[in-house]
Amino acid sequence: MTTTAAPTLATPTIELRPFATLGAANHGWLDAHHHFSFADYHDPDRVQWGALRVWNDDAIAPRSGFPPHPHRDMEIVTYVRQGAISHRDSLGNEGRTVAGDVQVMSAGTGITHAEYNLEDEETRLFQIWILPDARGHTPSWGTRPFPRDDRAGGFVILASGMPGDADALRINARARVAGALVKAGDTVRYSLAPERHAYLVPASGRVRIGTVEAAARDGVAITGVETIEVTALEDAELVLVDAL
Repeated sequence: MTTTAAPTLATPTIELRPFATLGAANHGWLDAHHHFSFADYHDPDRVQWGALRVWNDDAIAPRSGFPPHPHRDMEIVTYVRQGAISHRDSLGNEGRTVAGDVQVMSAGTGITHAEYNLEDEETRLFQIWILPDARGHTPSWGTRPFPRDDRAGGFVILASGMPGDADALRINARARVAGALVKAGDTVRYSLAPERHAYLVPASGRVRIGTVEAAARDGVAITGVETIEVTALEDAELVLVDAL
């Protein structure tokens, strides 16, 4: 009888990437901070984390936004932190996603879209790009509300291409985007498979992961850790990507 050895964990890594060290570009209507190389910002040590290619922290001024532009072969997840974002695309989709909710766009073979802040207040959001599991998927778009109470005290899967995540928005990637709300002093846990990479950003609050403390909008790159334990030092809102 032959046996298969259990997968070996990579060297545990919990790397803090402080907000002050991120790439940045202020266009007036858009104040953008880049966790990974993007546009005119390039850092060879921060090109991607597994299949996670982009994590932009954007503040969009009222009555402004991104005019129509194309994408292809990328899974794009938008997590709205404040205000709302209004979407329109070449497939005829239109929708408005408000704070705490999520939209996904599978660019696939090609899609042109526009994203505008039509509100009277600033919109703040995380825009997350994940490499798809294959090229040439059929483009699609979707949005849905995620009640904040459901995320109190534990991670909820918001977008996923993994089996069994039927309640999440679907993406064409072997990845998950999860969110949690944690009260000061409480701890939440997330199980991470040996071959996978997690990237955690507190949208608000201050947290501790192992011996690493992260403030609001810092990034934490994690791999080789079987169970990620996040303890809130202040009330915190967490967003996490789990990708190959």
